[in-house]
Amino acid sequence: MKIPKRDILTYLQRQHFKNKKWNLSKGGLYIRHCYAEKNQNHLSFWDDVGFVLNGRMVMVYWEHPRCAYYDAINDQAFKEAGEAPISDWLLSNSTTNYRKVGKSRKKASGSTLHPFPEEHRAYCDNVQSIKKRLIKQGMDIEIRNAYNRNSSHWAIGVYLVAPLEVRNETELAQVALLVRKLILGKTTLDKEFPAYKYGKTQWLEDMETFAQIGQNII
Repeated sequence: MKIPKRDILTYLQRQHFKNKKWNLSKGGLYIRHCYAEKNQNHLSFWDDVGFVLNGRMVMVYWEHPRCAYYDAINDQAFKEAGEAPISDWLLSNSTTNYRKVGKSRKKASGSTLHPFPEEHRAYCDNVQSIKKRLIKQGMDIEIRNAYNRNSSHWAIGVYLVAPLEVRNETELAQVALLVRKLILGKTTLDKEFPAYKYGKTQWLEDMETFAQIGQNII
């Protein structure tokens, strides 16, 4: 009898969790970042966290909607700037460095890049200029909450877009708790954040907050 792929992945995920040392926190979380020096007043953009569910690791890749909005601004800046100049500057525009080996021989030890081409510098400056303008004025787009789940051989992967703030382990635990409830079918994003959307109004409000608390996002 053919074994369903889902059952195979479940088995592999449990074996991987059993054989790997995860260094979980006291609260049972796999935490990849340190929050000791994180400003507790700053607005959040993204984070990730892992936790165990039924003998399998769940890895959560979370974004605040403002992060997705910021990424859209970045993409639009490159779109408005047009195609980047094409050249082989990185590969060919360099001088090989040598070091002596013995009395009469030498061996390549590295390379020195020549100055960044002016057309590339101008393009990058233009992208940054457009980006600053879009950040200041905002864009007429809306970001919705999102929950996507997939499985690999080692874990359940969850991509989550939700309006939470994560500046410490306590707040990070709330992300893990929300995803646990979503996986178990105990809640939905619509129940947690009814009719939520993040658009130009919310972005400009955040811009005022960034200025007030001195948070640089460029």
